[in-house]
Amino acid sequence: MWTEMRKAVVLLVMVVGVSLMLWAGWHNLRERKLSMQRANEARATLIPDKGGDAAQGPELDGPKLTGKVAPAFVLTNLEGKKVSLGDYKGRPVLVNFWATWCAPCKLEMPWFEEFRKQYASQGFEILGITDDADAGKDVISKAAQKAGVSYPILLTDGKIEKAYGATDYLPMSFYVDRNGVVVEETAGLGTKDEIEANIKKAIASGNKTVSAGGE
Repeated sequence: MWTEMRKAVVLLVMVVGVSLMLWAGWHNLRERKLSMQRANEARATLIPDKGGDAAQGPELDGPKLTGKVAPAFVLTNLEGKKVSLGDYKGRPVLVNFWATWCAPCKLEMPWFEEFRKQYASQGFEILGITDDADAGKDVISKAAQKAGVSYPILLTDGKIEKAYGATDYLPMSFYVDRNGVVVEETAGLGTKDEIEANIKKAIASGNKTVSAGGE
């Protein structure tokens, strides 16, 4: 009887020990993931609402594209289809760089969706380029769905960020008119009014004739 009890106690101790080891491993993994997420979110620049005034983004170190033709690109969307900026020639387009870990990005994405519907009759479209394709299509798709967006989400090719200078701050947005010229570029989270004003600017300026290179 005592032998059986000792065996039971030993078995119980082993089960508890294994359970503790598994819990510790899961806890450490969770902490590492949270730490990575916090570090990534720290990269995003959050521009506060200044009482309705247009928020001013940080000084950009990359290419200044305002007044120039937007760099061409061909990227893959979440459905595996190739999408080109040239596909939207003659239409005002907002090219937005975002990431699943970027909290400010997720704040403005529902605004984008709202304005996309509001200005659809004027040909306005949004192309969301995700900065973290390594996260996997499922994770990216779920993040986009949670934000309530239906506009095209494109996967980075690792080169597009450099072409647009979108390497240091997220979110970053480039407002392109019907002639393919960048009329405004912003870094960080601005106000909803600022975003709408930039969209209107892209739509209105598309009626002007602009030479190649934005000169």
